[in-house]
Amino acid sequence: MMIRILFAVSVLLAVFPKTVHAAPEGKPNILFILTDDQGYGDLGAHGHPLLKTPNIDKLRAESVRFEKFYVSPSCSPTRAALMTGRHEFRSGVTHTTLPREHMDKAAKILPQYLKDGGYRTGFIGKWHLGNDGPYAPDKRGFDWCSTNVGAATVHFDPMIIRNRKREKVEGYREDILFDEAMKFMGEHDKAQPFFCYLATYSPHAPLDAPEEFIAPFLGKVTDEQAKYLGMIANLDYNVGRILDFLKERGEEDNTIVIFMNDNGVTEGLDVYNAGMRGSKCTIWQGGYRAMSFWKWPGKWQPHAVENLTAHLDVLPTLCDYAGVDIPEGTAEKLEGFTLRPLLESSEPQEWNESRLLFHHVARWPSGLAASHKYAMASVQTSRYLLIQSHGCEDPECLKQSSQCTTLRSVEKGSARANYTQENAQFHWGVTPHGKWTLFDLKNDQECRNDIADQNPELVSRLATSYDKWWDDMYPEMILKGGDLQPPPGVAPKGD
Repeated sequence: MMIRILFAVSVLLAVFPKTVHAAPEGKPNILFILTDDQGYGDLGAHGHPLLKTPNIDKLRAESVRFEKFYVSPSCSPTRAALMTGRHEFRSGVTHTTLPREHMDKAAKILPQYLKDGGYRTGFIGKWHLGNDGPYAPDKRGFDWCSTNVGAATVHFDPMIIRNRKREKVEGYREDILFDEAMKFMGEHDKAQPFFCYLATYSPHAPLDAPEEFIAPFLGKVTDEQAKYLGMIANLDYNVGRILDFLKERGEEDNTIVIFMNDNGVTEGLDVYNAGMRGSKCTIWQGGYRAMSFWKWPGKWQPHAVENLTAHLDVLPTLCDYAGVDIPEGTAEKLEGFTLRPLLESSEPQEWNESRLLFHHVARWPSGLAASHKYAMASVQTSRYLLIQSHGCEDPECLKQSSQCTTLRSVEKGSARANYTQENAQFHWGVTPHGKWTLFDLKNDQECRNDIADQNPELVSRLATSYDKWWDDMYPEMILKGGDLQPPPGVAPKGD
């Protein structure tokens, strides 16, 4: 029977409520931990057959858990959406390479809003939204910044840059970054709330971790997979350390702790993917479904939330709890909602039931945005996923290496692709060119059964919504630099 769902054009873009709640008496501290390339399934509590993550599992059990929470298919895009509350394309972020990782300088972002609310702001780890000049985090609202020279490539004894001063530090990089976060939180005046944004490099490639974390996995998976899992085990150890730190300082009860991953699984794809199809940089659900745990002891009761939520909601939610006024003109442009009703009630809520999320892998060769409108794109409702997963048909794209190259290889029958040695036909699955496919995520999480032909009205409505979204977004994306070529002499580099 044909499925009939009514969507109004007026709800194609989520609008942040104009009324912002007053902050609770005594504003909460905020610790936001974002891991890099950890998949939704890379957690003991999510059924992983090898990983033991007791500290993150405990955090999950004590949190509000958003079960249908989505980010972007790769790193910089997710970070831009988190910082702006708008789709990453609207701030010009369409890749992880220069200049397309540059987040619009004119955009007011989360730490700047929180500073308006009286917060001391600290950034630790991986920024990946432009580290040069005005794009650097210390120019974007952070009072305290700490990262390491060499980024993801240096695992041991890194050179730490803390507030523009360099210091050689011994030890494993992630241990040190968590130490830096605790240093920032430990130095703050308890009369002033803090916002600590800790963005790890683990488990992003290249892969390595202290031997004791890798050893339990050797012989059970490949050596690279063992390193990947070891990096996650080390993250779990550090999450335990930082939560103990808050408790020892007597700040557990007045600190919101958020734990998220930034995109789908990478090296662990062939080990476990929580029953989903797709990895990082694919348009399948496994490319952008994320864990999202929110803990505030005594304020929020642990429970699971089934509403469709996203990284777009982080900024409006934290501004809500910080009591920050967002100007009406800006609020109307936000594409996220405050999660307050879902956080504060454990009962099922009717909350933005007609919401749509628009995903696009992007990463097209610079200058070819227009011809990639339908290459690796999707529209998502709470239940359904409308998707096109194929390369473009632009002859210019054939001359360059991109995600389209991978999809063309898969279309020709390759079993190997990024992150998988044998399952490319499934995880990088190619759909028919020029045709939307539709999947019922409630009954077909693996997205194996295309039901588009049985539901033409729903397909038409969602496809029309995508065209309207793209046509509205595209000029702004171009204006903000989302299709710019790299500077002369600069080779594209990114994750």
